[in-house]
Amino acid sequence: MAALGGARRRPLVLLLFAGLVHGASAVFVVKNGNGTACVMADFSATFLTSYDTRSGPQNVSFNLPPGAEVSNSSSCGKENASDPSLMITFGRGHMLTLTFTRNATRYKVQLMHFAYNLSDTDIFPNSSSTGVKTVESVTDIKADINKTYRCVSDTRVHMGSVTVTLRNTAIQAYLSGSNFSREETRCEQDLPTPATPTAPPQPSPTPAPASPTVFRYSVNGTNGTCLLVSMGLQLNVTYRTVDNKPLPPCRFRLLTPGAGGRGAEPLLSSQTVTREFNVNPDNTTFGGNCSATLATLELYDRNLLFLVLQFSLNESSSRVFLQGVQLNLTLPDARGHSFTASNSSLSALQATAGSSYKCDAEQRLRVTSTFSLNMFRVWVQAFRVDGGKFGPVEECQLDENSMLIPIAVGGALAGLVLIVLIAYLIGRKRSHAGYQTI
Repeated sequence: MAALGGARRRPLVLLLFAGLVHGASAVFVVKNGNGTACVMADFSATFLTSYDTRSGPQNVSFNLPPGAEVSNSSSCGKENASDPSLMITFGRGHMLTLTFTRNATRYKVQLMHFAYNLSDTDIFPNSSSTGVKTVESVTDIKADINKTYRCVSDTRVHMGSVTVTLRNTAIQAYLSGSNFSREETRCEQDLPTPATPTAPPQPSPTPAPASPTVFRYSVNGTNGTCLLVSMGLQLNVTYRTVDNKPLPPCRFRLLTPGAGGRGAEPLLSSQTVTREFNVNPDNTTFGGNCSATLATLELYDRNLLFLVLQFSLNESSSRVFLQGVQLNLTLPDARGHSFTASNSSLSALQATAGSSYKCDAEQRLRVTSTFSLNMFRVWVQAFRVDGGKFGPVEECQLDENSMLIPIAVGGALAGLVLIVLIAYLIGRKRSHAGYQTI
């Protein structure tokens, strides 16, 4: 019977991840006509997409809200006729659907489908289109029969123009009881990384990519420009490659390895590699948002990259700084085919509110043990941006030190010349002391 029992939701839990507030986790339940649960799901979700406005494409990120509900169209399915499906509705006509299938030993989310209404001005302000758009994709969410699929790590599903990220996920279909099974099938992202075997001798280090293109990004708030960022960005990531097959060179549309990079060398099966990629502004869309004390820049390509830089204002000290960095990167040769890293407790690129931070020297920001953000020719100002232009400049310590070196060298050379001159004059005076005038 395709009947619905309803959804039970847990109390709201606010999660701060790389400075972004994520949606609340909720338990969604589908029941049959007898009131027996057949599908249970517990997760929070964030949706990332872009839409057209009169002023050009606009990126938007929004969460599955705490008011989301199980739709009456959800179903426990009919044996040999239809499969169970969980349909979650929220906002003004948005619906996330998970369709399940099974064999003798395993079940899986066969298809994830998302329908979103561009007429919802709360999520899509100034949209030049209206009506409902739909996207869908197969998934890798699967578990053993009578076990709960559990994934603490982020689970990303790319559905065309929309990427949905599930967090702290627990899903079970074809339930044999009224609650999640205590036995679990963990996702691949949660599994421990196997010990690295002794690697064969590696070739000499290959040259790093050329410096990335410097580009100027801007974010507007309710009172005009609230964030200006001009820099070249380079990603330095360390990850495990996939197992049991030779790794062909990867081709990236957004990220461009430098000539002679590691892609030119054959990668061995299942090894840890470190690679650097330049962010190419020509293939990147950007956006963001601002509040009184938080300003966020989002760089996005729907298939390959989601990079977030979040700046914070300390009102008591009137200091502005880069507080959070989040990276979601698709890597075809990586385990799980993706790389994620985040840190929301940084204190980089500091300047006084109303002033801009500038640094011509290359800066390497260590975000996590496996991800560093390399920044070139940085010029940043967040909040209090007057007329959409950079304000008074505060130079970085690296630039000041680079100026001190030639000054010190010049001073040392001048001192050396002076010492030689004085020694010469003294020596000349002594050479005339032994002669008398006739």
